Amino acid sequence: MQITAVEGLGAEITGVDIKSLSDADFAAIQDAFAEHGVIFFRDQDTIETDHIAFAERFGEINVNRFFAAHPDYPQIALVAKEPDQKDNIGGGWHTDHSYDHEPALGSVLVARELPESGGDTMFASMYKAYESLPEDLKDKIEGLSAIHSGKHIFGEGPDSYYKTSDAGEHDEGTGRIGNADVAATLVDPEHPIVITHPLSGKKALYVNPAFTREVVGMDKAESDELLSDLYTHVFTGHDFHHRFKWEPGSIAMWDNRSTWHWALNDYQGQRRIMHRITIEGCPIGA
Repeated sequence: MQITAVEGLGAEITGVDIKSLSDADFAAIQDAFAEHGVIFFRDQDTIETDHIAFAERFGEINVNRFFAAHPDYPQIALVAKEPDQKDNIGGGWHTDHSYDHEPALGSVLVARELPESGGDTMFASMYKAYESLPEDLKDKIEGLSAIHSGKHIFGEGPDSYYKTSDAGEHDEGTGRIGNADVAATLVDPEHPIVITHPLSGKKALYVNPAFTREVVGMDKAESDELLSDLYTHVFTGHDFHHRFKWEPGSIAMWDNRSTWHWALNDYQGQRRIMHRITIEGCPIGA
């Protein structure tokens, strides 16, 4: 097995079959995941039960409340876009599950059907984002927390994937993502803007444009300005971005506490089917 750091962030792991990992190989993979934030595998010949077994070695599976589930394996969420669908899932910078009080450890995404071109995924390192912040901005966010929410995304509202027409019928996206009843029960958590990563012990920036709503203790204008400054820093930090090109047999596993990701929507009229398993996390703190 060989672990090779890739440009920006992440590591590609080669010479290994995830279906038959020794304990030593798995320990090395865990270490690489904690250190790099994203790990990539190529040429993996897996079926759904292999995907589940690999994820379970990292921890308990989070059965997704908002994505359509695989008809035979509810542990697997379907990240799908059909040729007639305009919008994709995850089409903007975000990190999954920051709206939970114990954010998910990470997700394992397996390519099942790919478009002829397009459909890459962008990743950004929140370790490097924090490390490269100007010192005055680091000082400004020291000790601050922010409120995160998924209600506006998964419930009913102007930003939601789960929308209804005037006739009461769900429009595009129905069956793929969203659950207004479950979203209404969410209790929005507060998380530190800078966390100490529970696996690596490194500092990471922990806000994201999709789910972070406001900075605690600031009025809206001040909060919006601070979050905008942080987001702009990440958007323009190309030295800590990586663009992953999917191929048949590709697998990516990312850490929700130390990375952002963005599924590019540049394959209109083509089909893209991905299988995602998310792994339960733990409390996070400064």
